[in-house]
Amino acid sequence: VQLQASGGGLVQAGGSLRLSCGASGRTLSSYPMGWFRQAPGKERDVVAAISSSGGSTYYADSVKGRFTISRDNAKNTVYLQMNSLKPEDTAVYSCAARYGGSYYYTRPADYDYWGQGTQVTVSS
Repeated sequence: VQLQASGGGLVQAGGSLRLSCGASGRTLSSYPMGWFRQAPGKERDVVAAISSSGGSTYYADSVKGRFTISRDNAKNTVYLQMNSLKPEDTAVYSCAARYGGSYYYTRPADYDYWGQGTQVTVSS
């Protein structure tokens, strides 16, 4: 599975971005998915995760109420809608897919495939 993340960019605080994660080589409908981010000098942390059906989701406390993860299995794409962005959201965002499982997963080690990452920069 090759994942391609897109949609990052530079935005002012309070603004919005929508990240997309598409796949080639395999349908994503049976894969739990996650969005992670890594800021300079920090570890990679989970931002949001979603089950293969889309029926269960997880959000890090820092993004609850501001970010929404969703998936369109017909389009083979997972999204991360980011609203009310803050400077501390600045990071490289990566999407990940897990082979198998029916729930959501929150650790990087739970995932088997990773996209290349897209930079999100929020200015104050």
